[in-house]
Amino acid sequence: MLNNLNISRKKRIMYMMFVTFIVFVMLTIRIGYIQFIDGEELKAMAYKQQSLDRKINPKRGTIYDATGKNILAVSATVETVTVNPVNIKEDEKEKLAKAFSDIFSLDYETMLKKVKKKSSIETIVKKVDKEKTDELRLWMKQNNITSGVNIDEDTKRYYPNNELASHFIGFTGSDNQGLDGIEAKYEDVLKGSQGRIIRVTDAKGGEIGKEGEDYISAIDGKSIVTSIDMTIQSIAEKYLKQACIDNECTDGGNIVMMNPKTGDILAMATYPSYSLNAPYEITNEEIKNNWETLTATQRSESLQAMWRNKAIADTYEPGSTFKLITSSAALQEGITTTDKQGEFSCTGGIEIAGVRIKCWRYYRPHGAESLREALMNSCNPVFIGLGQKIGVNKYYEYLNKFGFLAKTGIELPGEAKGIFLKEDKVGPVELATISFGQRFEVTPLQMVTAVSAIANNGVKMKPRVVKQIIDEQTGEIEEIQPQETKRVIDEQTAKDVLSMMESVVAEGTGKNASVKGFRVGGKTGTSEDGVNTNKYVTSFIGVAPISDPQVVVLVTLYNPTGEGGHQGGAWLILAPQYKFTKFFCQINVK
Repeated sequence: MLNNLNISRKKRIMYMMFVTFIVFVMLTIRIGYIQFIDGEELKAMAYKQQSLDRKINPKRGTIYDATGKNILAVSATVETVTVNPVNIKEDEKEKLAKAFSDIFSLDYETMLKKVKKKSSIETIVKKVDKEKTDELRLWMKQNNITSGVNIDEDTKRYYPNNELASHFIGFTGSDNQGLDGIEAKYEDVLKGSQGRIIRVTDAKGGEIGKEGEDYISAIDGKSIVTSIDMTIQSIAEKYLKQACIDNECTDGGNIVMMNPKTGDILAMATYPSYSLNAPYEITNEEIKNNWETLTATQRSESLQAMWRNKAIADTYEPGSTFKLITSSAALQEGITTTDKQGEFSCTGGIEIAGVRIKCWRYYRPHGAESLREALMNSCNPVFIGLGQKIGVNKYYEYLNKFGFLAKTGIELPGEAKGIFLKEDKVGPVELATISFGQRFEVTPLQMVTAVSAIANNGVKMKPRVVKQIIDEQTGEIEEIQPQETKRVIDEQTAKDVLSMMESVVAEGTGKNASVKGFRVGGKTGTSEDGVNTNKYVTSFIGVAPISDPQVVVLVTLYNPTGEGGHQGGAWLILAPQYKFTKFFCQINVK
């Protein structure tokens, strides 16, 4: 009996030793796994748990107009409030939540949840004015609350002129990241580098004093001087708005102004505009009234349409303004001259490959004309004939030279390029319509850039939107030089075309754009906005002064339905105060 008990006891001991051995082996394996496999990850987690990492946003660079004095966008100092819930005493949490709710007009229950969370850091409010955070500081002092609440310096973007140049400047998001326009394109220049405050805590998350704090300063972004002249931009927007309202343009309009010698964009306006300080506030009354009924996709599309810079992102048929390109190619190729009397004859239309294409004044043909007179009369048959003589291959060479087959390379987001048939798909009829500016599309910017080449003695410049990049902290200035792309036509051809443009304004279809005392040249244009839409695009492109061109302006109105009609020259009659040439009387182009 005793032997049996001894054997049983030995078995139990052996069993316990075996179990203990297995547990020891398993623990050893687990410890080894934690140390050698999960070690780095757990170490990182421990560091994260025992440190409070708060970001310091840099001050975004200032955006100036071309003078370098007028501010278009600036970052102001504000403050952001965060809390470390683990460092807030239990009897202080409800009081803090109430204070946050009262001072910053926030929901009390939401604040209470944040201060009671087990997380290391929670954001209470971002980008508030200092007077509000000073109110919080005073309350904390009065209530003897010394830990768990962080008030850090932050920045907020402001646009002093609100809507001015909105489609050009663009705006930033809540995190100060550029979302459109110059703000987005020059994000890397403007944004700067974030700083950090790293505070080491004990295992429970409690503070261990200032000696455990590491402060890394933020580096502010660089500032930029744009090509936009605030005075010129203001005038352009004023008259564009008048033109669109008075002519009842259902789809708005735009103006692009360029210095042909440098490629500088002096003004770029789209109507309707929007507030840069409230970019998510819809300006279209009909859409605003139905906002609650729209789907998320429809809302997004509405905002994108409001922000869209039509001058660079939308294409249109240029109509008769494109006759300047046909004229330039024909003169350059020696096919014609400007003033050979009776060289052409308008009989009201011309037959191409069995298709009769009418002149706009088919009911009273222009008769015998020189090239100058044909441009003054905007006579389609003459330019159709020139196009046929130039030929498809050569004509496409000029399209490429003038920059219509590629983007201009402007430093703004969302640029489109011209829409043309492939060269091998162009037959006689297609070439005929291209020759007088229809059945293809270009952007307003492409059109301004091409005519600026004519105004610059035949040399095409790349559009420039930024002239300087300035490091405000060091004073270092980087100059962005004008960039010549190529010679398109020779100097004499350019002068001949400018001379004919002056005649168009003095005596032709653009005479309503003349201004006493100024030598102005230009060309009107009218085209359909799409096929069988019963909508039209009317435009006018002008150069001044003809003797030494300083500015090229393109005014484009989309679907004018008012009493002025949709002809490119007719709308200028309705309200002479916004003739584009009035700009030259009010600005000093530098």
